[in-house]
Amino acid sequence: MTASGKGAAGGAVDDSGKWVASAESKGKAKKLRIIAIALWVLGIAIEIGAIFGLLLNKSILSDKTEVDDRGVLTTTSGFPTWAFILLIVLLVIDGIVVVIGSMLWKKANTYDPASKSEPVKFFIQNQLGAFIPILAFLPIIILIFLNKDMDKTQKGVAGAVGIVVAAIAVFMGIDFNPSSVEKYTADKQAVIQLLGEDQVYWAGGGEVYHVCGSVSDLSKSSVESGTTADAVAAGKPRLTLKLESELNACNRAVPNNIDDIVAAIRAVQQGETDTQILPSPDWSGVDNAPSGGALDSLNDALKDAA
Repeated sequence: MTASGKGAAGGAVDDSGKWVASAESKGKAKKLRIIAIALWVLGIAIEIGAIFGLLLNKSILSDKTEVDDRGVLTTTSGFPTWAFILLIVLLVIDGIVVVIGSMLWKKANTYDPASKSEPVKFFIQNQLGAFIPILAFLPIIILIFLNKDMDKTQKGVAGAVGIVVAAIAVFMGIDFNPSSVEKYTADKQAVIQLLGEDQVYWAGGGEVYHVCGSVSDLSKSSVESGTTADAVAAGKPRLTLKLESELNACNRAVPNNIDDIVAAIRAVQQGETDTQILPSPDWSGVDNAPSGGALDSLNDALKDAA
């Protein structure tokens, strides 16, 4: 197991204790959002192509000869089978493209989240992936049911496929527990309060970072270290909740109210509360309590916020 430190330059520092995305995180988020938007545009382009190339294209209609109820032989124009199959395929492809775009958009938000202090931006940024499928499917679904060239069976099947795929895409695009600056700030504050500095550890697997670099979860991996912002940039958006065992593993002081701190962090991480200021550690009777400039700055900021 090896360790490498990126240093403070890897993540932005805010004297108020507020978490700030690093330049690396912002760069990764920007790239993912560009790809997501490109996929969404492609999905809408597929929808437009299906509308004008199939549903509204009279030149593809084929003649159907049938006997009506009066026994008269009639010839009508109908929606060809090949076009119907192609329409189903395009609906499915549209859904796949849109869902991939939504997944990438949500991933980008873990690198560079919005703040709940800006509710409109926070809602739009985190739930945009649920609205794009509406644009990519609602018009074509309406036109399927209004199409006069398709028979009832074709309308029923194509419409059902469109609705199901759209519903899946909307559901997959919803972020039920979005990342936020407040969540990351709570994790950062916990790290500084417990360690006296913004210094954490992580490895290739998993989605959490640690307060000790020699824990068993990291024993079989190459360990990296840096600020909480560096950890998020490395794809580790959450602080571990195994704080007591990890502090003991590195022979660090454990506050008397560690269970209360963990419970508060869990509540913030799971979106149960917006409170980003955690319980202050109770160091009474505890040897080797942390200290340092980062802790002093954080405590000053927390006093000002109180």
